[in-house]
Amino acid sequence: MYEIKTEKYRGSLILKIAVFCFALFFIASLIGQQFQIREKQGKLEDLQLQLKTQQIKNEELENSLKQDGNLADYAEKVARRDLDYAKSGERVFVDVGGTD
Repeated sequence: MYEIKTEKYRGSLILKIAVFCFALFFIASLIGQQFQIREKQGKLEDLQLQLKTQQIKNEELENSLKQDGNLADYAEKVARRDLDYAKSGERVFVDVGGTD
């Protein structure tokens, strides 16, 4: 009997290298995306904390407006406390001593 020898097709070396490079690129992209996701999650947590802080401040302002009754009293209180304003003829004393 006659035996026919056939060679197995092993594929092109260039094709194997291209598939390997694509796989490396894909893995590197996934790793890069994971780093970006972690970074964005950190920023999101910071922004959520800032949002909570601002909401608390807004609630305090709303409560003080409700308690004070009118906007003029609130504006006067803010001007005195935050902007260091005083009424005309009023003396303001500043403690320059230490906190000892």
